[in-house]
Amino acid sequence: MSSGPVVPMVFEGRKVVENGRTMLGATKPEASCPGSIRGDYCQDVGRNVVHGSDSAESANREINLWFTPQELCQYKQAVDPWIHE
Repeated sequence: MSSGPVVPMVFEGRKVVENGRTMLGATKPEASCPGSIRGDYCQDVGRNVVHGSDSAESANREINLWFTPQELCQYKQAVDPWIHE
């Protein structure tokens, strides 16, 4: 995860791991669908352009590698009740 510049990010929401992994594409670029990040921008699994956690547990561990608790914030969007029941 650190062979070049890294821009760590944290996303939250319903099914965020599942949906995030769909947007990233299959781990092996040749198996990734066009329109996914890996499908459009990767050619070799050894030089992967993105990483996404495979579970909430992995995400929590990986978040702690890059961020301190003070760097993370909790918030609710005003639109949330209109989107989620």
